[in-house]
Amino acid sequence: MRRRTVLASGAALAATGLARPAIAQPAKVLKYAPHANLTSLDPVWTTASITNIHANMVWDKLYGLTEQLEGKPQMLAGDSVSADGLTWTMTLRDGLVFHDGERVLAKDCVASLARWAKRDGFGQRLATQIDEMVATDDKTIRIRLKKPFPHMRFAIGLGSSYIMPARIAETDAFKSITEVIGSGPFRFLQNEWVSGASATYARFDKYLPRNEPIDSYAGGKVVHFDRVEWKVMPDASTKASALMTGEVDWVDNPIFDLVPQLRKAPGVKVDVFDTLGVIAVVGMNHLHPPFNNQKLRQALLMAINQQDVIDAVLGEAAELGKTGAGFFTMDTPNASTAGMDKLMGKRDIAAAKRAVEASGYKGERVVLMSPSDLPSLQAIAQVTDAMFKSIGINSVYTSMDWGTLITRRTNREPSDKGGWNAFTTTWTGINFINPGNHPPIRGNGAGGWFGWPTDDKMEGMRERWFEAKSPAEEKAVCEEMQIHAFETVPFLPMGHWFYPQAYRNTLSGIPKTVTPVFWGVKRA
Repeated sequence: MRRRTVLASGAALAATGLARPAIAQPAKVLKYAPHANLTSLDPVWTTASITNIHANMVWDKLYGLTEQLEGKPQMLAGDSVSADGLTWTMTLRDGLVFHDGERVLAKDCVASLARWAKRDGFGQRLATQIDEMVATDDKTIRIRLKKPFPHMRFAIGLGSSYIMPARIAETDAFKSITEVIGSGPFRFLQNEWVSGASATYARFDKYLPRNEPIDSYAGGKVVHFDRVEWKVMPDASTKASALMTGEVDWVDNPIFDLVPQLRKAPGVKVDVFDTLGVIAVVGMNHLHPPFNNQKLRQALLMAINQQDVIDAVLGEAAELGKTGAGFFTMDTPNASTAGMDKLMGKRDIAAAKRAVEASGYKGERVVLMSPSDLPSLQAIAQVTDAMFKSIGINSVYTSMDWGTLITRRTNREPSDKGGWNAFTTTWTGINFINPGNHPPIRGNGAGGWFGWPTDDKMEGMRERWFEAKSPAEEKAVCEEMQIHAFETVPFLPMGHWFYPQAYRNTLSGIPKTVTPVFWGVKRA
């Protein structure tokens, strides 16, 4: 009421033509309830999607991916490629500044790309082809290759190739950074960060957007809010209530059980912005018993019922999910039905139980990690636990918050020494569209995703995909990879669905991206 009185008084003064003192405008604040707590600040060190959302606010990239998955210059004014495809020259745009006020230089980009290349699938492959990657001056990056790498723009646009100051980017890629100095449209207010409660971002007034329309992760990242405040609310009903009362403006991935209610709520909209969806996954530790046993992993396939997972996760919102998820994203060029009878044929629990016994399984405890604060992943874990037990697996359902889980899954010790045997998660569909940056299908051992399978044949097929001369050749290799994956079982595909976003209907301009971004968003 006091604010309205002040505004009314101002209007009266304006009507009489009398001079009045300037009144500071209130900050434009967007309040967002993320799907999980932010625990790691380093998008190179972790693949957690919550860190990816944080990273896209704070850092920019040399290339951005469009809605059509085309890599376009973002921090670059442009690039050029030699006729033989062996030399790439990339030129930075004018006016690029880090959040500490220092200019973004080519040497920062070289250091950032080098760190990215140690952990990212595309980056690791690119690194094997690089003869030289240098800053030839403050604005120019030159990459000389041993052989052409036509996926360059897509790879950098897709990956965690965020541009950081060189002194930070020189941090060991297998250690998490602790200082956040960005190059993107928002500053992370690290002194206001309270893990488990909140995180705050302020518009970076020195950020220079491209003079282009927004196109997913590419184009002009224009910011219309002074601050974006993340409010961590582990309870799904609390988040939904906060949205309906206007306490928050946006809820990321509301649980599916509440979607029908939110669709009917006054002032609330529910939309899907990620058209590729997510694939539910059970990751398994290939280093220790019992899942270092390929025959046991094959037996699990006989018992998986993706419809059980869809029902448990989506409930009344079943139209947002589908079964038939294999090792590549459904309805994309590299997807295949090859081998899918092992997942989609008639389910036979008795036969699966016999296969478990025949595998030589000795009743070892299976520590199945379940995230207590992510209802969808928790539901996958509950279905998985029941499935394991139904076929004679000694499953120990182990609940913990997501932050603890993503830390514990880095532990390579046996489960009785603080490690683990299995955990549930989802992967964005964009990561499963091809083998380039598809971490769970890799067979690169200690350098790979959590579970660390070693599979030289799979790695060889991945190399052939990179060498393919046409989309048809790429698809053929992916089909071979899927058939092989049904033999080696690097992970368990558990279903495919599309997470909605719920937001106040006063918001507009939300880009179509895999995970939420905050440029382009306006309040009416």
